[in-house]
Amino acid sequence: MGENRFVYMDHAATTFTKPEVAEAMLPFVKEHFGNPSSLYSIGRENKEAVETAREQLARALGADPKEIYFTSGGTESDNWAVKGTAFARRKKGKHIITTSIEHHAVLYPCEYLETQGFEVTYLPVDRHGLIEPAELETAIRKDTILISVMYANNEIGTIEPIQKMGEIAKEHEIPFHTDAVQVIGTIPLNMKHMHRNIDMLSLSSHKFYGPKGIGALYIKEGTEIDSCMHGGGQERRKRAGTENITGIVGMGKAIEIATKNIESHNEKIIKMRDRLLGEVLQIPHCELNGHPEKRLAGNLNFSFEYIEGESLLLMLDQMGICSSTGSACSSGSLEPSHVLKAIGVPPEIAQGSLRLTLGDANSEEDIDYVLEVLPGIVEKLRAMSPFYKPAKECEK
Repeated sequence: MGENRFVYMDHAATTFTKPEVAEAMLPFVKEHFGNPSSLYSIGRENKEAVETAREQLARALGADPKEIYFTSGGTESDNWAVKGTAFARRKKGKHIITTSIEHHAVLYPCEYLETQGFEVTYLPVDRHGLIEPAELETAIRKDTILISVMYANNEIGTIEPIQKMGEIAKEHEIPFHTDAVQVIGTIPLNMKHMHRNIDMLSLSSHKFYGPKGIGALYIKEGTEIDSCMHGGGQERRKRAGTENITGIVGMGKAIEIATKNIESHNEKIIKMRDRLLGEVLQIPHCELNGHPEKRLAGNLNFSFEYIEGESLLLMLDQMGICSSTGSACSSGSLEPSHVLKAIGVPPEIAQGSLRLTLGDANSEEDIDYVLEVLPGIVEKLRAMSPFYKPAKECEK
């Protein structure tokens, strides 16, 4: 085997900042330093840059600019949607519905709310990670004040029936939030038509080739929600604090690029993904996690029996391949993925999971290299396992 390549296959964790995005940001790092709340010219110029980016996000989402609120990222957006709605509507009830496979940015706020007297129903999923809309309907109570269901799962890539669940929420007059952090640039969104039943939607710039530390929450006009942060009058008095101008400008440019040619972009990624999928499944004792068809274009999550996921990651890293076992936000945890647990993967197998997420950093040569390296690493790790018996030995 020749010299190691560098292959980045962890786009679900973060993406690189595209050169066009960095170029758009640069003047706001070097020259345009004014506070957007100031009345003098360099402040007004920055205020205009913020509003231009707000319009870029609104166009990408099919929303009104006044419905876009900038945050520090997906975690803040999720926290704001869940806690902000719960506290704003607590006089109407204290019951919330979410799912067992949400990102921790939704699950942990829900757990916190349970300590504050709220009740939370965590909907189960099937073996592919899909939520059954009928179960949502059954879970609704008279005191239900919020439904939060992620659009697509960050670990296993399953895309949920969001439109149907939005319809159910609308019929019962319950605000509906979705964590859409993983879908920007992969699934077209239109908040006035196809997604008109979504009241709040979270997104994060660094998932679609923008800078880190900046995100947004779409809040449909008329939605009851408490302010996220108190202080100055920024973000129409909903989210105080001097705006992250550089990040906001970068996010506006990034979403404009990401949503331009979604269909052709997906075709390229899916072609590579399906080739990788077909070959990796040839490795014995390997299973795909998540729905085989209703999944994000670049997401693959495998379970390998008789190996430990962290060892697999480290050996792939030694060969120049960046991957993960699941959510980057859960790295360092010794517990098996809550998502894999929810879809019924046994803990000992869940520990041997591998997530490969493709994106614009990848090429067909990268697929070649991973397929050259991965089977040998799996075989080597299994040879070290006291539980693994090769097929020939089992036949004796």
